[in-house]
Amino acid sequence: MKLLQQQIEKDQSGFVRVVPEEPEDMWHIYNLIQKGDQLQASTVRGVKSETSTGSVTTDRVRLRLTISIEDMFFDVQAGALRINGRNTVENKHVGIGQYHTLDLEMNQPFTLSKREWDLISLQRIKDACDITKQADVAAVTMQEGLAVVCLLTQYMTVVRQRIEVAIPRKRRGSTANYEKGLHRFYEQIYRAIKQHVDFSVVKVVILGSPGFVRSQFFDYMMAQAVKTEDRTIIENKAKFLQVHTSSGHKGALEEVMRDPQIKARLADTKATQEVKAMDDFYQMLNNNPDRAFYGFEDVRKAADNGAIGTLMVTDELFRAADIQTRRKYINLVEDSKASNANVLVFSSLHVSGEQLQQLAGVAAILNFPLVMDSGSEYSSSGESSKDEPDHADFDF
Repeated sequence: MKLLQQQIEKDQSGFVRVVPEEPEDMWHIYNLIQKGDQLQASTVRGVKSETSTGSVTTDRVRLRLTISIEDMFFDVQAGALRINGRNTVENKHVGIGQYHTLDLEMNQPFTLSKREWDLISLQRIKDACDITKQADVAAVTMQEGLAVVCLLTQYMTVVRQRIEVAIPRKRRGSTANYEKGLHRFYEQIYRAIKQHVDFSVVKVVILGSPGFVRSQFFDYMMAQAVKTEDRTIIENKAKFLQVHTSSGHKGALEEVMRDPQIKARLADTKATQEVKAMDDFYQMLNNNPDRAFYGFEDVRKAADNGAIGTLMVTDELFRAADIQTRRKYINLVEDSKASNANVLVFSSLHVSGEQLQQLAGVAAILNFPLVMDSGSEYSSSGESSKDEPDHADFDF
């Protein structure tokens, strides 16, 4: 996303003017806009006019409208964003208060105005406009007869194609039909990779499967590439990385992102940081539960005690329609940062974000243990008196 202009006042009100350049930019915009914000963009509207003879005609007119946002719809697969609201600036075609739906378009600038640009929104603008933070991972999880082709960005896991092919069983004395079915399956995966993976951007293509499916497919793909002189595949052979997964379903990506080889290849990506943080959280939960909190109330109390080392929160919580709900999570992030905590905002469309969502969307790894005594007050375990053994650990 390209930032054309940004003007934020001392009271945090203001506007940004940006141009979405990638489908993922629509996801950033979806997370930025809130009910009551003002959006100005170019749009097309059907305008009726009456001729001197009394006949009515409808013309499609391109005009610039400013609406007060009331609701929105985001299509993940298509990367399409539709925003509905009332017009706030009158023009000759649309009166004040009339409803209109804006379809935000790629490479078309728009202006977003807010009464308050909070920390989360400003950080998202900064991240979205940082050209070093782009999608660079593709993954294909597979098992015999099933494959899922995905693109992984730091914010989203998007399924580009699901492949299902019926493969006949091996029969005694003859495997011809089985081999034909398997080659048909591999050919579809090969074509899907060619169609959906941009090797000028992607730095690694993960092939994951149980058994030997991934290695057999890789051998087939390279043989076909040599046979057809497919320079794209041949020249990018080193980008393919084979890992073991328990299945060919999308959920296997969670295992993929934990693989040491993947972590080494993607050590600098936000997605890997998030997966590592979740791993650290669960290890802490098992080994020292007084240093692993989840759910808003417990995490909030940990923040009040200055105990948070790493805060993990899903972006879905910042899309809450209720302003007070959104504000309490923003305050949590701001207070945690003030105490030098590492704050990670997980995308709800990423596998790690889906996992965090199961923990109410917010969790924290603490710098030191906190326990709750019989009066429901928190204290560090170092402050617990030897004469007072009565304290209740949290149930996880």
